[in-house]
Amino acid sequence: MNALVATLGILGVSASGPLISGTLAGTTVGALAIAFWRNAIAAVVMGGPEVVRRPQSFAQLGRRALGYSALAGFSLALHFVCFIYSLSLTSVAASTALVCLQSGWIAIIQLFRGARHSWHVLVGLGISFLGVVAITGFDLGTSPHALWGDILAILGGVLAGVYTLAGSKARESMTTGAYTGICYGICAAAVLVMAVASGQPLLGFSFNGWLGIVAITVAAQLLGHTSLNHLVGHLSALVVSTLVLLEIPGAAILAVVFLDQVPPAGTYLGLALILVGLVVVIVGQRGDRTPLLEAQID
Repeated sequence: MNALVATLGILGVSASGPLISGTLAGTTVGALAIAFWRNAIAAVVMGGPEVVRRPQSFAQLGRRALGYSALAGFSLALHFVCFIYSLSLTSVAASTALVCLQSGWIAIIQLFRGARHSWHVLVGLGISFLGVVAITGFDLGTSPHALWGDILAILGGVLAGVYTLAGSKARESMTTGAYTGICYGICAAAVLVMAVASGQPLLGFSFNGWLGIVAITVAAQLLGHTSLNHLVGHLSALVVSTLVLLEIPGAAILAVVFLDQVPPAGTYLGLALILVGLVVVIVGQRGDRTPLLEAQID
């Protein structure tokens, strides 16, 4: 069962970049509208049945679980804004690769909190960031817009790391339905405030625009994010974080096939370095005293 959930999760998150990029380019739907609707719909789909079947999942929540859920929701909102805007400025392959640096950022957060990592982790981080330099360097030669897209994607990866750390702590005492319902709901509310403040429309889109939103919600949010959030409660964080790396080649392949996005040849070198580096980080952290994705941030 976990193998099926993992497969659905990777396919879902891999489709996220290409679907968002295609929707932004082919319709009038904006970044904040995509972020709002995918989370608002998913919050109802995941949280609604949980309220009906197991209302105690919400009634028995403590402040600690709610606090981590709120932190995860706000971080997820900012992550989506950065990631989606980056897809309008740079290639799907570059944006996805840089966002998937989240495991590396988690390791760095741990370093600042006093954790001691093995030399494998440090070497892996170095290799991954060489990949970042390669991608951003080639994009700088392509256009300034692509470089800004890379920067937003990197920031999105940092926020994804915070989201993962907070979510892993919340899931210790929360069911998948309760956590995703609250986290996605808080994320949608935060994006709603941003949309109202900036004057970006959330309604009035064409049929193709709504079709894109539904596709993104089903594939990326319900299948992708929710499957991975479920796995965190059933498999080791090491296994789940390793699976996430498959999103990088998956998104790049889908972008080439469906969007005809062929990035500069050097981007593939950077992508490969990031993959190798993150694998070294995840394998090397086995010897660390604090697991990479299970460190406390309180």
